[in-house]
Amino acid sequence: MENTITAIATPLGEGSIGIVRISGNQAIAVGQKIFKAKYNHQWAQGAGFKLVYGHIINPQTKEIIDEVLLSLMRRPKSFTGEDIIEINCHGGLLPLRKILELTLNQGAVLAEPGEFSKRAFLNGRLDLAQAESIIDIIKSKTDTGLKIATAQLQGNLSAKIRDIQNDIAGLLAQIEANLDFPEHDLAEISSQQLAGKLKAILSEINELITGAEIGKIYRDGLRTVIIGRPNVGKSSLLNALLKEDRAIVTEVPGTTRDVITEIINRGGIPLKITDTAGLRKTENIVEKMGVERTKELIKQADLILFVLDVVTGWTKEDLEIMKLIKNTKVILILNKIDLHSDKIKAIKSKFTNIPVLEISALHRKGLGDLEQQITALVLGGQVGISAEPLITNIRHKQALEKTKKHLETIIKDNENKIPEDLLAIDIKDSWESLGEITGTTVSEDLIDRIFKDFCIGK
Repeated sequence: MENTITAIATPLGEGSIGIVRISGNQAIAVGQKIFKAKYNHQWAQGAGFKLVYGHIINPQTKEIIDEVLLSLMRRPKSFTGEDIIEINCHGGLLPLRKILELTLNQGAVLAEPGEFSKRAFLNGRLDLAQAESIIDIIKSKTDTGLKIATAQLQGNLSAKIRDIQNDIAGLLAQIEANLDFPEHDLAEISSQQLAGKLKAILSEINELITGAEIGKIYRDGLRTVIIGRPNVGKSSLLNALLKEDRAIVTEVPGTTRDVITEIINRGGIPLKITDTAGLRKTENIVEKMGVERTKELIKQADLILFVLDVVTGWTKEDLEIMKLIKNTKVILILNKIDLHSDKIKAIKSKFTNIPVLEISALHRKGLGDLEQQITALVLGGQVGISAEPLITNIRHKQALEKTKKHLETIIKDNENKIPEDLLAIDIKDSWESLGEITGTTVSEDLIDRIFKDFCIGK
């Protein structure tokens, strides 16, 4: 980490403010070469945590590039644990690029994706779980998702993992002490005591894994697909949920031939909701392609909203659609109830094992019940936002599942009276698996792969 790195830390485009960030041992020296403070303020001297008004100047031509505010944060109490300078300039593309070019000309090197956060991790300012939560904060789709990510940045997940690791380490220390110093009269842990403690730790791991599916939904969104025959009101339902006319609605069957995807917030759950082409046999090549796309989306969906037209009633085509979605979470939606169809009762009698709701997408009736049903189906009445910390990262879940396998093996081996020195190996492996979450036991290659998913400048 000898290089001083630099990057544009704000999105490119036109805006009121843009930021160029510099971090490293030479950050202040780079700033001194290109920044001239108003009133000859000696900003580089003394303590950090200051904001200074002045200009960025090309040191060769003496040309003023922009009027800026420069912030200075000294190590080790900065984001990266190094000296950091942030140049707050006007947010146009040209001033940002010109200032970045000047920092590069003065010896800084362009930061790699996620390198600022990587340095924060390597310098001990953040652990790996906290660093990864930064991406979740940036990509949050709902207030609930933001709350979960912020809690992880504050270290609630890391603290939980460390507590479990400490419990495992305590067991390992006791076993190894008995193995290494048999001549001493140390308190031995019985097989029954070991089993009890291992099962208690396993219970905590299982609780975290159980919440991971919910956490993934809060983080990435619930892939929700609206399907049904042509002209049953799929696009009208999308428009009603969005509260705007996003999809074209006509009485002509087959109007929707391509997928439309939007993200909406329902009860803190981000729904990645997709309107699809009506499912039917057709000779129209374009419509046929839309139908095939719909079938592919069904395979990837977390939740299906299957829309029926209560006026037309249940048809053979609906039966074929039902076969396609038999292995997916489904809510059956009886649309057009404003037309007072006498077929509603007959349709509902066919389904006793899936939720059935009556709505009018055109008049936006019954949508509240639909939103409540989606929340109930997703959360399952088991795990909610109160179940903190909530696992949202697939890498963390995989580490927990690996730990679970080690613990289950230890419990079984303990029941089979396997020698303690062999049990100690798996106990240590379970401790190391958990350490992959916080970064205490990860390889350099894995660290590099994780931070490559970050944006440049973060």
